[in-house]
Amino acid sequence: MVRLFAALLIPAFFAVCASALGASPALPAPALDLIRQAGNAADDAERAHLLRELADRADFSDSLREDARAVLLQAEMWTGQADAALYSGRQASEKGYLNYFIPSNDIGFGHSLGPDSPLYALDRFYLARKQVWRPIESGGIYHTAEALAEWFGEAKANFEIARQAFPDNPIVGMYLGEPIPWPIRREPLAQAPDWANHQREALEGLVDIVHWWIDNRLREDGQYGGGWGDDCEMWRWWMPVLIAFEDSKIIEAQERFSRQLLAQPHMSGGYTSRMSDVEHTSEDSMDTITPMMHLRPDEAEWPERARRLAELFETQWSGINERGFRQFKSTYFTSQTVSGDSAQACDTPYHTCALQPAFVAWLRTGDQELGRILTSWLRTWIDATARGEEGKPAGVIPAAIHWPDGRPRGQNDEWWFPNNYNQQNPLYLWPSAVSRLTDALALAYCITDDETFLEPIRSMVAIWRKYRDRPAANAEPGSEAWCAASMSFLPGTLAKLRVLRGERDYDDVLERMGGYAAYLATGNREAAYAGLEKSARAVRWNFEAYTSEVRFTDRVIAFPGRWPKYWGYPADEAPSAEALFSAATGDPGGALLFPLNAVRWLTPPREIAAFVAQSSPREFEAELFHFGASPRRMGAELLLLKPGEYRADLRDAMDSNRPALGQDLRVEGPRARIEFELPPRRLLVLTIAPKDARQRP
Repeated sequence: MVRLFAALLIPAFFAVCASALGASPALPAPALDLIRQAGNAADDAERAHLLRELADRADFSDSLREDARAVLLQAEMWTGQADAALYSGRQASEKGYLNYFIPSNDIGFGHSLGPDSPLYALDRFYLARKQVWRPIESGGIYHTAEALAEWFGEAKANFEIARQAFPDNPIVGMYLGEPIPWPIRREPLAQAPDWANHQREALEGLVDIVHWWIDNRLREDGQYGGGWGDDCEMWRWWMPVLIAFEDSKIIEAQERFSRQLLAQPHMSGGYTSRMSDVEHTSEDSMDTITPMMHLRPDEAEWPERARRLAELFETQWSGINERGFRQFKSTYFTSQTVSGDSAQACDTPYHTCALQPAFVAWLRTGDQELGRILTSWLRTWIDATARGEEGKPAGVIPAAIHWPDGRPRGQNDEWWFPNNYNQQNPLYLWPSAVSRLTDALALAYCITDDETFLEPIRSMVAIWRKYRDRPAANAEPGSEAWCAASMSFLPGTLAKLRVLRGERDYDDVLERMGGYAAYLATGNREAAYAGLEKSARAVRWNFEAYTSEVRFTDRVIAFPGRWPKYWGYPADEAPSAEALFSAATGDPGGALLFPLNAVRWLTPPREIAAFVAQSSPREFEAELFHFGASPRRMGAELLLLKPGEYRADLRDAMDSNRPALGQDLRVEGPRARIEFELPPRRLLVLTIAPKDARQRP
C-alpha cells in the first residue's frame, strides 16, 4: 500500500518539477542555474550559500526571492546555523539546535511552497528528511505500522520529487537506496586474521563518527544539538572507543560534556528538577556520572554524586508499601518532588536508571551504606517476582509495582502494560528494562554472596527452558508462554555471572542467544566474530547518515536499521557497540549498571585489534594485532583481577617459543597496569595468570 501511495503521488509532481527547472521565460537562466546548483549540492552549507545568493539577487522576482528565503531558513536550521533565538533554552530538555524545528505531530511541518514554485522540489527535500527522522526518533510512530507507513511513504514520495529535479544530489540518492561510500576505505591486511581486520575497520569507523561529532557539533556550552536529555546518551555507543581504549580527544569531550550538563541550573539538586517519567529524568545524571566513574575512577566527586542519588531515593522518592517493602512511589519525580498522580504511582524496572550510578559506585567502592539502601529496594522486586497474581505468572519480574499496595501492576488490569506513561508508547511495556533489573540483582549477589538475589533470575531461566523447544505461537499477552518468548534479555546478565563467578549452569541459554555470550558458553569464536564483521560492513557506507543527517542525538546509529531496512535498501546494518565492546574488554553485557570490563587498553583505538578470549578474577587472556608498520608502545589496565602475584606473558600466536614480554605483576587494588611493546603486524597473545599454580581456577 505504501508503494502504491508513492507511485500515485510522485508522477503528479514530475511535470511541475521539470517545468520549474526548464527553460521557462519566467525563470532567468542565472536563477535556474543557482537552483540546480543548490539542489544538487552534496553539502547543506554550500546549499545555504547558493540560496542566500539567490535570495539576495535584486534582479530576480520578489516571489522567487521570498521562496528562496523560506528554503534558506530550512538549510540554515539543518546545519544548525539559524538564529540562536529560535532555539534558545530548548536544549535543557530533548530539543536542541538540530531538531527544535521538527515537532512531534505535524507530518507537513508547516512547509507551504506550492508545486508552482521553482523551489518546490528543494522544499520537498527538506520536508522528506524531517519525515524520516521524526519516526526514527518517535517510538509512538515507529512502532505503529499504519503511522509509520504514512510518514515513510510521504517521505519517499518527496525524495522522488527531489531526485527528479536534482538527480546528482547524493543525499537524495542515499535516502533512495544508493549508498554513499565511506570517506576512507580501510583495506584488510593479509597478515591479520579476519576478526582483527573487521574489528579494526569498525573501531576506526566509530572513531570517525565520534570525532566528527566533536569537531562539528560540540558547542562551547557543551551541547551537541539534540538537547541535554538526548546528547547525554551518546556515550553509550561511544563505549568501545571511550572506555575500551584511550582516545584523549574523546575522553576530554566526554568530561567537558558531563561537567557542563551537571552545572546546569536544573541539575543543582543532584538530579533534574524537570518533571517527567523516570526513563527520561534519570538520563541527565545517569549518563554523565556513570561514564566519569569509568574515566576518572580516583576522583571522589563521582561516587559522591552517586551517593546523592541513593539519598534522594531513601528520603524522598521511596516509601514502605503496604506489604512492608521499600519502593519508588511514582514513575514521575524530580530532585524536589514526587508526582501525586495516581496513574503514575508505580515502580518499574526502568527505575534502575535513577540509581545506576549508585550501583556502579557500590560495585567499585564496596560502600556498605549504598549496599543497604540498594538491596532494600531489590528485595521488593524479589518478593513481587515470586508472587503469581494480577494475571502475572509466578517467577516473572513484573512490569510495575503499584504504590502503595505493592501489587505487581500499574494503573491497568494488564500487569504487563502499566499505562503509566504514554498509552501509545511501548516504553514501559514488558519486558521493557527488565535486563537492567536482572543486572542489578546479579551485581548484588556478586557483592553479598546472598543467593536470594538470584531467585528472580533463576525462576525466569526455568520458564525460558520450559518453552524453549516448544514455543507457543500466538501466546496470550501476559501469559507464561508469552513471557518466555520475550526473554532475550537474559544472556547479558547470565554471561556476567559466568565471568565473575564461573557460573556454567546457564550455558544452554547463552548458546541459544548468540554473540559474545555464546562464545563464553561454547568456545565457538564465530558467535563473537559475527558482530565484528557486521560492524565493519556498517562503516563502509553512508557516513552522512551517522553525522550531518542525524537530527536526534539518541538515534545517531539508528538510521540503517530503520529507513533502509524498511524499504529493503542496501546498507541496512548499524555498528554494534556491544559486540565491539565485548570483544575488546571481555564484558559480555555492556558497561552501564554492572560493568565487568576486564581491561582498558591504554592506546588509541586506531590500527589496533584486541579480542579478550578469557577473563575472570584470576586469569586473563587476549589476542592483539597492531596494524602499524613500526612497534607500538602501549599498556593495559586490568580491572577484574583479585589481589595477588601474577605472571604476564606476551607471545607470538604462531610461535609460542617467540616471547615478546615476560614480567611479574603484583595486583594490590581494583586496578593494575602493565606496559609493553607490540611488534608490527603479528598476532600476539597476552596471558596473565597467578604465579602460584594453586591459585589458578
